[in-house]
Amino acid sequence: MRRTAALLCVAISNVALAQTPARRDSIDYATMLSAATAADPREAQLSLNERASRLRLGSIDAERLPVLSIDAQSQYQSAVTTIGASLAGVMFPMPAHDTYDAHVGAEQSLFDPSRGARRAVERARLAESRAQVRGTLFGIRQELTDAFFGAASLQERIAETDASIADVAARLRETVIRFREGAALRGDTASLAATLDERRQDRLSLVGERAAAMARITLLTGRAIPDDAVLVAPTTAPAVRDIIAALDAVRSRPEYEQFAATRDRLAQQEALASAQDRPRVSAYGRLGYGRPGLNMLSTDFQSYWLAGVQLHWTPMRWGATSRDREQLEVEREIVATNEAAFSRSLARSVQPTLATIARLDSTLALDAGVVALREQVVHEAQVQLHEGVITAATYADRSTELLTARLRRVQHRVALEQARVTLLNTLGVEVR
Repeated sequence: MRRTAALLCVAISNVALAQTPARRDSIDYATMLSAATAADPREAQLSLNERASRLRLGSIDAERLPVLSIDAQSQYQSAVTTIGASLAGVMFPMPAHDTYDAHVGAEQSLFDPSRGARRAVERARLAESRAQVRGTLFGIRQELTDAFFGAASLQERIAETDASIADVAARLRETVIRFREGAALRGDTASLAATLDERRQDRLSLVGERAAAMARITLLTGRAIPDDAVLVAPTTAPAVRDIIAALDAVRSRPEYEQFAATRDRLAQQEALASAQDRPRVSAYGRLGYGRPGLNMLSTDFQSYWLAGVQLHWTPMRWGATSRDREQLEVEREIVATNEAAFSRSLARSVQPTLATIARLDSTLALDAGVVALREQVVHEAQVQLHEGVITAATYADRSTELLTARLRRVQHRVALEQARVTLLNTLGVEVR
């Protein structure tokens, strides 16, 4: 009976050990962040905006080409041109009351000062739209960060649980042998077997939670991630130290790029307003057929042509240009206030993260001491259990205390790295 119990307990421990996943592939945070950004449907807006901008620039460039037009007209006039005087023997022609005209016209722009300014405005608008899209995509960072480090924390907790399972299984095997030899009680084996089952239950729960976190990462990145993949957190401590040392000078968020692009667009629009006040010169020509042609007294259908150069200038717009400039100046002031408000909001938002980083740095130092002491206690408990000085239940309590300390250290370590990454993401600094 004892031999059967021993074999059963050994089999249980072997099954527990066999559940430890064989880790092969590894995925890092930066790769997953890039994949999540690329998988977001809004990423396509970058190329769509560029395509729309190219089309608008093409329309502006097309203004350099001649503009062709075809017109036709037929009308009846109640009165026509007549010559009031009469000469003996001379017959003056009487133009017809119905007139017809069909012509092809062409106009070629020779000088348009607004064309270059309009191109500059369009390029500035494209840069502004790019920054705006990057700003909208920025929110995906925090979502990916939560999912990634949630899965990473569970991964480390599973590893610690596996180590505890291996230790309890080893103690169970020793106790079963001692029980078979009459040096241990049946309750000792039962206590360790129950502890082992509890560890296995905890591991199953952790594996389920990690699978859910990995599924979330898969949805965010659009990539199939193996269940046994290892999540590799970035090493950001040096970068965070540099960032904290020059916190006020960090302006890497895409919103700052958008503010700068908006100011550039307003400057280009001001230049366009000035260019529109300057004269434009173009050449034109017409080839037509009708009655009358250019000879208004003719009663026959005739072909004709004409060509010339024309100037278009509106020197007085009744203050419209000044009002446009004033409006652009108001918009610049609005951008400045928005940028200042964003900077203040950003400075406030990083303060809790900075406090968390400082707290976790100190906590981890204490965790190291606690784990070292718990390991010493468990080591002594192992010797005492082997010698029969303490019961298996007491050893199980010491083992649980060690596992709790290790899990707490893992939680704090991953939380610290997540806080560092969150700080870098909040400030817009690339995580490598």
